[in-house]
Amino acid sequence: MEAVELLKALIETPSFSREEDKTAGLIAQFLEARGVAVHRELNNVWAFNRHYDAEKPTLLLNSHHDTVRPNPGWTRDPFAATEEGGKLYGLGSNDAGGCLVSLIATFLHFQEREEMAYNLVLAATAEEEISGRNGIEHILPQLGSIEAAIVGEPTEMHLAVAEKGLLVLDCVAKGKAGHAAREEGVNAIYEALPDIQWFQNYRFPEESEHLGPVKMSVTVVQAGTQHNVVPDNCQFTVDVRLTDKYSMEEVLGIIRQHVKAEVKPRSMRLRPSSIPKEHPLVQAGLRLGRLTYGSPTTSDQALLPMPSLKMGPGFSGRSHMADEYIYLHEIEEGINLYIKMLEQVV
Repeated sequence: MEAVELLKALIETPSFSREEDKTAGLIAQFLEARGVAVHRELNNVWAFNRHYDAEKPTLLLNSHHDTVRPNPGWTRDPFAATEEGGKLYGLGSNDAGGCLVSLIATFLHFQEREEMAYNLVLAATAEEEISGRNGIEHILPQLGSIEAAIVGEPTEMHLAVAEKGLLVLDCVAKGKAGHAAREEGVNAIYEALPDIQWFQNYRFPEESEHLGPVKMSVTVVQAGTQHNVVPDNCQFTVDVRLTDKYSMEEVLGIIRQHVKAEVKPRSMRLRPSSIPKEHPLVQAGLRLGRLTYGSPTTSDQALLPMPSLKMGPGFSGRSHMADEYIYLHEIEEGINLYIKMLEQVV
């Protein structure tokens, strides 16, 4: 009930990305009221178990408290936390409020325990929905050495053991301007076409067990200024979804070997992530009957340099939709399964 009441308070407090100061305050107050020593920087809140031992490895329990803005299709007040038919409606209820409050309840369950093989650190972080730099990435240095992480995202409490990374490429094919009526110039669009066809047809030889092949899609093409001028520049954007079979550097190197255009990545931050099937967290989940799979969507896992498991109550298909909701029984199940998993590990 405490987890649900906290979730209701979070729903009723707007927390768009970069505007999460009030929900950060709510989370800090909730933990402090239960005797937890809280740390806060910007809109990130974190805490260590009471009997933290620097000689022991640490597990991170992380989820985010920022939300997207409500889309125009909402028929309810997105900031009214309302229960109806076993569902709790409200913006952020499914993504990722239910996961966050379930992880908080799990952390509190172990907070006073003295004899554990692992430390626990809980981090409620900001800017996940925009992959911002002032979220989990900002506070990681203050969390110490982390052996592995559970990232709370709606997975129906199944085990997302791999997650695709994202690489956005800005490509420029060069030509030479000329008059379209005469045999002048070098058409940059024609120069770009072989590269665009390569992105369409190339298949990376290694495929991931859980994520399949690396996927590349040309999504934006821009060229030309007027109908009678041969364009000297053709810009195109490529969306690359990486798997755990390749590093970003490897993928970028292969692309540059094969295309003529200039290729510049917008960012190298959102890397593919995975956790070995043999890891104790995964094995604990399997013993509880959970299934493993690879996730095509990007989360804060992409910013974590350690093995990480994405897992949480709720259903990914409800994220960002109008009239977002989570079932109350999903939160209860989430807390129970998180605790049962960690009881096998810590």
